[in-house]
Amino acid sequence: MHGIGNDYVYIDCTGSGALETLPDPARLSKLVSDRHFGIGSDGLILIAPSKKADLQMIMYNADGSRGEMCGNGIRCVGKYAYDHGLTTKKELTVETLAGVRELTLFTGDDDKVEKVRVDMGEAVLDTRKIPVTYPEDTMIGQPLEVKGKIYNATCISTGNPHCVIFCDNDIKKMDIEKLGPSFERHPLFPKRINTEFVNILDRSHIAMRVYERGSGETLACGTGACASAVASFLNGFTDEKVEVRLLGGTLFIEYDEKTKKIYMTGPATEVFSGEMDIFDFPEDEDVKVYE
Repeated sequence: MHGIGNDYVYIDCTGSGALETLPDPARLSKLVSDRHFGIGSDGLILIAPSKKADLQMIMYNADGSRGEMCGNGIRCVGKYAYDHGLTTKKELTVETLAGVRELTLFTGDDDKVEKVRVDMGEAVLDTRKIPVTYPEDTMIGQPLEVKGKIYNATCISTGNPHCVIFCDNDIKKMDIEKLGPSFERHPLFPKRINTEFVNILDRSHIAMRVYERGSGETLACGTGACASAVASFLNGFTDEKVEVRLLGGTLFIEYDEKTKKIYMTGPATEVFSGEMDIFDFPEDEDVKVYE
């Protein structure tokens, strides 16, 4: 499934004992995500039972590291749950490492989910909670030196840690794959970082490219779109409601300044389903879990 091109392999683990019998999911994510030797994806998402919500989303990046939250992924979880009969509700809750999220499902004429609105919770600006080893309580519109160049950076957590970079030059021409790792592993970010490169188009439209922690450049990032919209507002570039244009499509983000809550609306698409034999694959000590 994918949300505007941000694709994951989804495994339904809601059956009795399914989650417990699944092989090491961190290494399994590396296997299935490989676009040459596996299925090919930005990572692995397990749909599992929850004691706190209707369902639980367990997310792994392509390199096997655990992700706290995925905005595009959680929309697909909602679609899968409704379309495949795990729920009949069009308003449901999903547990993530970043907390419980509320989803509203919108169906088409065939009663299949076409788009999902997600209550993404509050934007976290406290540098200690993001986390960012910055001396001030917040890091909004501050200079950040990477590879000898100074960038305008705003750091926010929207379930995952993000560093939003506002660019004067056209982001379409930037070599994100080359530049991204230097941001991801910058010493300022103890748990690494997702980096968004943003062009302001007008008060209600921005363009964004993203280099995701553990996955590299992806076609879209839901939590990154939320972080970019909030950062754009906090820096005075846009209003509270913003259309975010990504390589894979468009997301609509609403930010409530009073409550600090963010709402994201976008599509969810099922591409195919099938079966895969889980075979032995090499041990890899470089797998890390960010919790």
